[in-house]
Amino acid sequence: MAEIIKAVKSGEIPDMEIACVISSKDNAGGLEKAKNLGVPETDIVTIDPHQVQFSEKLLEELRKRGVTVVTQNGWMPKTPENVIKAFKDKIFNQHPGPVPEFGGEGMYGRRVHAAVLLYRRWTLSSDWRRNEHWTEVIAQRVDKDFDKGAVLKRVRVAVLPTDTVEDLQGRALPVEHRLQIELLKDVAKGTIKELGKRQEIITSPSEKLVWELSKKTAILLYPEG
Repeated sequence: MAEIIKAVKSGEIPDMEIACVISSKDNAGGLEKAKNLGVPETDIVTIDPHQVQFSEKLLEELRKRGVTVVTQNGWMPKTPENVIKAFKDKIFNQHPGPVPEFGGEGMYGRRVHAAVLLYRRWTLSSDWRRNEHWTEVIAQRVDKDFDKGAVLKRVRVAVLPTDTVEDLQGRALPVEHRLQIELLKDVAKGTIKELGKRQEIITSPSEKLVWELSKKTAILLYPEG
């Protein structure tokens, strides 16, 4: 979010303005960042996703500001389907790992990087030096199901044999930022396009078992994400 605000204010992303910043938690670090970057306090909003009128409140805040494009940057709740429909083809998400394999409910933040590292090491550790190991960061459309939207941009990030979760996260995060800015530049220019499928990561029943275990273990290791 902060990098997008900077890119809009500098003119790097043309013909766009920051209409508002919406969080699902009133203690989210992004709220203070938005304030420090000059977003008016009246346009910094918290909406509790557990309230009955969650989707209506989201639409109300977005519509009264004339919002036409929505990006989800660190947004954890499932976006209501009527909100997605209201911004059809103009609501976007970022993800720090390969989808659909390392997406889905509960897969975010360090959990994604931990799952990728565990999977790579458990399936390929015996011949690490003879293979290319990678994760990827992506930009995609928002779908009613977590991380199932069409992929619009993807960039591979190398996975090194000595990586910790923090190492991989630190290398991937700047790429995530850049990808979101490039996506919004495409939106502004009207040149956005959906990408085709890339090679499958999981190709055998044994790899599927390792993949499932990697995700479950990552969630246990990082209960707070």
